[in-house]
Amino acid sequence: MSGILVTGLGTVGAYGCGGEALRRVLASPDPTSLTSEVDRSAGYHRAGSARRAILAREVSLAEWLAPGEARRMSPPSKLAVAAARMALECAGFAERRCDREEASVVIATAFGPSSYSEALLQQILFEGPEATSPFLFTESVANAPAAQIAILCRARGSSVTVCQREAGALQAVGQGAADVASGRSPRALVGAVDEMTPLLHSLLDRFGALIRPGAAGGEVPRPFDRRRAGFMAAEGATVLVLESDESAEERGARALARVLAWGSAFDPTASQAGWGTGHATLARSLRRGLDRAGVAISEIDRIVSGASGSRAGDRLEALTLRAAWGALPLPPVLAPKGALGEYGGGFLGAAVLAAAGCRFGAASGTTEADPELGIVPIVPDAGSPLPRPAIVLVTSAAAGGAFSWLLLGAPAP
Repeated sequence: MSGILVTGLGTVGAYGCGGEALRRVLASPDPTSLTSEVDRSAGYHRAGSARRAILAREVSLAEWLAPGEARRMSPPSKLAVAAARMALECAGFAERRCDREEASVVIATAFGPSSYSEALLQQILFEGPEATSPFLFTESVANAPAAQIAILCRARGSSVTVCQREAGALQAVGQGAADVASGRSPRALVGAVDEMTPLLHSLLDRFGALIRPGAAGGEVPRPFDRRRAGFMAAEGATVLVLESDESAEERGARALARVLAWGSAFDPTASQAGWGTGHATLARSLRRGLDRAGVAISEIDRIVSGASGSRAGDRLEALTLRAAWGALPLPPVLAPKGALGEYGGGFLGAAVLAAAGCRFGAASGTTEADPELGIVPIVPDAGSPLPRPAIVLVTSAAAGGAFSWLLLGAPAP
């Protein structure tokens, strides 16, 4: 097993800023408390389409970004840099920047800076190519948030942006952990960021991905539930600080969790924008990865699943897990995207908090088991909390065929 520790957690979402804000939401999740109406004034949305999302537009980043810095950034870059500075402060870096410039940055994004891409294309289409703003262009590319983190947090090692949709966040952690484990970087800033614009929201709705008002129970995501009818889109950012045991001990840093192993696979049955049916292939890859890490499937005592309420996506997640466990019973399964939505990194923050022993409240929306899937998120009430897990498996399948997983362990006492 690797000697890689998570020593810092920074997160921004509709729940506010920081791990404690996320912890409070997970302890008492309300499926509607974080949602708000999406601006429909541009006319992108069809009649009867999804109306709500989990937006971070009202969250103040003033504590983490100076006005002069913020005005040079797209919304995703602002979220990512704020989360990175929170993570560094959490890890014990008083100046909110890396003390060794060789630190690497690995950030996942599903859609990149959508608002700036839209504004850039509008300029080109309506005013002509000559009117194109260089500022909009430099912040319209997917790797802008990672680049801004590298500049402002003084992380001058490798900078990588992962674009693997729902599977990207865990792949980013795996890439950063590999950099640290191999000695290529003394530490790594890893995570995920996305914004949810009205145009992007309307497109996801047109693909049938989002839960709509006409669904049973309204716009409430229901992971693994028989009545699931789509996910709730979200925006935000989560960044982790990863470093070796030796580095953390040298600094006297406190670990939140231990990264034990990571891996990814591909489902060749998936279409470019849809979900596949290759759960057996994904399960075999997962089992091989656990074998290489020296972890028996029976040792895993908690699963944090990427199930979000997607019809086909939740089915693939469930059947992959059941195939991996075979005849053995599954450990308790958590599905935090029921409260936090899809995209924006909240899921990654929830996984780290689960490994750190955070109490999760009652699962939102999931009340009717799907007999085909055979999984109901098991979350007890406040009177009978789950024991702190020793090993947590985090999984996430993506439309398009990507699949990633992460194995987290409790930090040493």
